[in-house]
Amino acid sequence: MGTPALLSWSGGKDAAWALHTLRAAGDFDVVGLLTTVVAEGGPASMQGVTGEVLHAQATAARLPLIEVPVAPGADNSRYEAALATALAAARLRWPGIGHLAFGDLALEDIRAWRTALCARLGWQALFPLFGADTNTLARTMLAGGLRATLCCVDTVQLAAGFAGRAYDASLLDALPAGVDPCGENGEFHTVVHAGPMFATPLHLRRGASTLDQNRFQRTGFTVAG
Repeated sequence: MGTPALLSWSGGKDAAWALHTLRAAGDFDVVGLLTTVVAEGGPASMQGVTGEVLHAQATAARLPLIEVPVAPGADNSRYEAALATALAAARLRWPGIGHLAFGDLALEDIRAWRTALCARLGWQALFPLFGADTNTLARTMLAGGLRATLCCVDTVQLAAGFAGRAYDASLLDALPAGVDPCGENGEFHTVVHAGPMFATPLHLRRGASTLDQNRFQRTGFTVAG
């Protein structure tokens, strides 16, 4: 067994592949998924993946889901306070745990911010995917069995019609020049429904697509059956 760690979980492909990568390496034993949600039981604050889907993903990953509820529009101090509370509870559940992993790929400022935040709270940040070539990583994830769907598109960077499309080779080939194949610049977000990190695939039902803040095209998903 490796060193126990938590994984920041968004419901998207990068977090899911980070889980697979950590498990395959064996140095760290991911014991729980930590997700920031809009109010308790609500959707993931960034991707908008519903609480129902987040819990189904955690079950498929054979891990408990630890929610960090943060009110809409909360500033960094409130987020940090909510995170500190969740991490303190995690330490009671898993004495001695002190590592929190993230699925970030390439944004150095985000990595530095997360590293400093974790350090202030007495934790160490891990970035198992950071620095990977995103074009290679995208194809590697698909070849490895990861299946996901675009649930949010930033229409300033990518056409709204990409929302709700499967994250597959044909989508990668259709992305305009300048759009990162992993959406690392916020061009799009995904919801994962299958892959080597899950014991069983999820069956998701696609809902309506709506425009949020006159910018983000969001497609909702629920657990089918």
